[in-house]
Parts: sequence; structure tokens; C-alpha cells
Amino acid sequence: MTIERTFSIIKPDATARNRTGAINAMIEQAGLRIVAQKRIRMSRQEAETFYGVHRARPFFGELVDFMTSGPVVVQVLEGDNAVTAYRDLMGATDPAKAGPGTIRKVHAQSIGENSVHGSDAAATAEKEIAQFFAGNEIVG
Repeated sequence: MTIERTFSIIKPDATARNRTGAINAMIEQAGLRIVAQKRIRMSRQEAETFYGVHRARPFFGELVDFMTSGPVVVQVLEGDNAVTAYRDLMGATDPAKAGPGTIRKVHAQSIGENSVHGSDAAATAEKEIAQFFAGNEIVG
């Protein structure tokens, strides 16, 4: 058993449709603990920094616009192999290809409006968590 932390964002498409509670319930039912959570309005600078790895890609501007279009819920999740567990729970980026019972199959509207983000590795999670949370905001 490897207890680790991962980072999650409930994206503007999901918060606009009031899906935060339903998504949180799925996270908890999967055995992950929400040890930090806050609803924020991501600034353009925060979004550009967060998605900086995609800066050269053609969808970067559209992604930044989307992520700053409304409130998001940023979270720190904790559990056994949390990064992999949460990525499995999220499902494929394309909700049409996501497995049954995954967040994206249940809540996403499209590839672009796919409701959630999750870290792709433990090192990434550490960096992403640090961008939005101070250590004393994480209570696990």
C-alpha cells in the first residue's frame, strides 16, 4: 500500500452544472480522501502557468480561456496509489471512450469540456498542489 497525494480540478463546465458534490461523492466512494479543497476563479496567469507544458500547442489559448471562464474547484486527494486511482476514476479524456462509472462518462460533455483534471504522475502532483495550496491548507 502506497499512500500518496494527487491534484484534481473540477473544471468550469462541471461547476456551472453544479456537479461538484456528485463528483466529490464519486471520489470518496473510490476510496480517496479530499484533504484540501477550495473553489477559485483561476486567473489567466495561473492557467497559463498551470498549462505551460502545452504553450506551443494550437489549443493552448482556447484551454486557458476555458479554464478562466468560470469557477473551478481545486483539490488535493489522498489515498492508496492516488495518482493512478484518480486517473482510473476520471476515465478517458473523450467521454465517449471513457469506461462506465467514470467521472467523464457520467459528467463530461465533450473532449474539451471533460469536467475534471488529474495529475499524471506523483512529481507532477507535487508541483500542481504547490501552485494552489500552502502546506497548512492540506489537512489529512
